[in-house]
Amino acid sequence: MRFNHVANRLHPAQFETVVALFTEVLHFAILRRTERAIWLRQPGFNIDLQFSRSETPNRDADKLRSQIAFITHTPEADLQRLAAWLTERGCPASVGAYSPREFYLDAPSAFVDFVIEAMLPELADYPIPDTAP
Repeated sequence: MRFNHVANRLHPAQFETVVALFTEVLHFAILRRTERAIWLRQPGFNIDLQFSRSETPNRDADKLRSQIAFITHTPEADLQRLAAWLTERGCPASVGAYSPREFYLDAPSAFVDFVIEAMLPELADYPIPDTAP
């Protein structure tokens, strides 16, 4: 089996705002859309991100441990920029820190079961054994 995509849930009221963040600011392409979900891909990569609409009234209490993660040399500043973009569009967002090298963005009215993480590149610099079929 080959890895294809991951899926996360968004509140319907903020669904289009978050999709716009990923397409307009982070330059993801829309691959497919249904009434309840959308599939996105960042150019140059082969892993897709699916967002599904969720009316779930309870937010995951431990959602800080479930991230859509990005690598960048300026993680806190990049997330602050995204938080401001969301907030300007009626989706309040804030940035917190796991450590001085990794940060997270939460938009509680939109993100049901995840946060967006940004971390320094050295945190993802680990050897990967060649196990391709």
